[in-house]
Amino acid sequence: MLFFEDIEIGATTRLGAHTFREEEMIAFARAWDPQAFHLEAGAGARTHFGGLVASGWYTAAIASKLRAQAMAREHEILRRQGRKVPRVGPSPGFKNLHWLRPVRDGDTLSFESEVVAKKPSKSRPEWGLVFTHDTATDQHGRLAFEVTNCVFVERLEA
Repeated sequence: MLFFEDIEIGATTRLGAHTFREEEMIAFARAWDPQAFHLEAGAGARTHFGGLVASGWYTAAIASKLRAQAMAREHEILRRQGRKVPRVGPSPGFKNLHWLRPVRDGDTLSFESEVVAKKPSKSRPEWGLVFTHDTATDQHGRLAFEVTNCVFVERLEA
């Protein structure tokens, strides 16, 4: 991520892709979202899902992981260029979280993030708020997940 002033509205970043596997889906569900249709194919078959599906929270966790990895890659490029790397603060939250399609074993989701807005922080002048619309599209080109995120990003000028 760049400094607040350098971030352009409309900029899109490909965060990466992830192929979902039954074992990892079940492991996440056991720890964080133990609903029957996330834990066992037979139980999932008796629901409207018709089989085992990943927890939506697992999809959100993968999105967060890929975002962090993309930011680390971008920061490494800045370091190699001898440029200062901005501090990125915590997220004050998200909104408009939608799980639009069930994610199944073998599905590959491609994640992207588009900057949709930004504004200086009123309470912390050394920071700006950056808002992104993050999406995941499945291997058939269908939108499966979306969320609007917000994160604090260091400003060059306060």
